[in-house]
Amino acid sequence: MTDITYTHSALEALDGRLTVTVKEAATILGLGRSAAYEAIRRGEIPSRRLGRRIVIPVPLLLDWLGLSALAA
Repeated sequence: MTDITYTHSALEALDGRLTVTVKEAATILGLGRSAAYEAIRRGEIPSRRLGRRIVIPVPLLLDWLGLSALAA
């Protein structure tokens, strides 16, 4: 399986979802969990805090990736 195929299937998994976990976003972005949390802390990955939990809104993630057309 190529990286492009893997990324495409990971993006397809976002269909119909409003948010993803940090771990899911890390997988989509090809990052480790710690690197994803660090990028969130620096404000590089769009996120929202719900109590103690951090979620990544799918529309913001797609827009950040330049794929906002998929959100429609």
